[in-house]
Amino acid sequence: MLETFVGLLQSLNAIVWGPLTIILILGTGFYLMLGLRLMPIRKLGYGFKQLFSGKKTGATGEISPFNALMTSLSATIGTGNIAGVATAIFVGGPGALFWMWCTALVGMATKYSEAVLAVTYREKDAEGKYVGGPMYYIRNGLGKKFLWLAFAFAFLGTFTGFGIGNTVQANSMAAALENSFGVEKWITAVVLASAVFVVLIGGLKRISEVAGKIVPFMAIAYLFAGLTVLILNASAIPAAFSTIIESAFTGHAAAGGFAGAGIMLALQQGVARGIFSNEAGLGSAAIAHAAAQTDEPVRQGVIAMLGTFIDTIIVCTITGLAIVVTGVWSGGDTGAVLTSQAFDHSLAFGGDIIALGLIVFAFTTILGWSYYGERCAQYLFGTRVIIPFRLLWIAALPCGVLLELDVVWLLADTLNAMMAFPNLIALLLLSPVVFKATQAYFNSLDRDSE
Repeated sequence: MLETFVGLLQSLNAIVWGPLTIILILGTGFYLMLGLRLMPIRKLGYGFKQLFSGKKTGATGEISPFNALMTSLSATIGTGNIAGVATAIFVGGPGALFWMWCTALVGMATKYSEAVLAVTYREKDAEGKYVGGPMYYIRNGLGKKFLWLAFAFAFLGTFTGFGIGNTVQANSMAAALENSFGVEKWITAVVLASAVFVVLIGGLKRISEVAGKIVPFMAIAYLFAGLTVLILNASAIPAAFSTIIESAFTGHAAAGGFAGAGIMLALQQGVARGIFSNEAGLGSAAIAHAAAQTDEPVRQGVIAMLGTFIDTIIVCTITGLAIVVTGVWSGGDTGAVLTSQAFDHSLAFGGDIIALGLIVFAFTTILGWSYYGERCAQYLFGTRVIIPFRLLWIAALPCGVLLELDVVWLLADTLNAMMAFPNLIALLLLSPVVFKATQAYFNSLDRDSE
């Protein structure tokens, strides 16, 4: 029975992460980037400037623009940056990293558009708090005939969270603590559930405050360790870039078979793991940005697009380059073990750094996705579901710690891809709204500067 279910999931996963999905995700991002006239790339510096400029006078919302980005990053910077990148390189070869970069570049336009629409079409719930995201901009932007699409996103978002953002994260954290520090799994289960309870009981503001402190610190620490590995192997960096570019177009997979299969695997793994990591196209980050204290959708959009840049162009690149320059990528290992080998190659405590990174990143991902899942459930059932959802979220964590989750990983990967379809359809249909708002905003800036 279980084998049949696993086989069905594998077949479905091959479809939802197949050529059609790759074309839809990359095509939507490319279309939005062209429609925005490369604005996400041209205005990257402006985005960072807005991130640190603070709350504007008269802006309304629940959390600061900075904490909105940190909340979204808390959900994206996680196991995908450490284990996911390694898996992509193992299966698809170094060329997978190139396709991750491509996915991220066009993904900046996607993430920007998601945030613009989230703020444009957000609304207040029964408790007077701002809520938004794909289900709201589908309903409020596309009208009643698309309510089924909004329902589909909210439904998928509610259940995907328990996989991608809860149980698999808890399982990764417990494995890292047990393997590296000898902590028994039941201890991790108790401590993790207690810690998450303390944070979730305070709602979005406490989640964003915790994320605003932990995410920058851990990201900087991980980047520092990764850059140290690269500096110590600086002579191998040019060859590493050459290998990445070459294998992206010629096929150089560690487990890819003939060359054609290698190219396809590199492309598939790069896109799949890139989306798994930065979530551009899934619409999840828009849920956090909808709560930002802002009166200008475009301003929050340029801040939101930084999430994709930071997550993939910076953090994933550090991981991928460390694996390639140290030469461990072809050794036969995969996942977090492969990344640990890359860091251990040059640093005395490289394995411990990766273990700590997995632990902290998994914890923040649990917090970020709890909010996403909660808002999706709230859309379906109203504010009365908030407390029961939080309690169920906390109860699921020990299950994730103690159970074998190979099937859950597979199911999460499948649902993760399925979330993208309602959101991408909405982005394409509402793209004129994004283009018009963007042009009006930057035209006003140009007039004010004259």
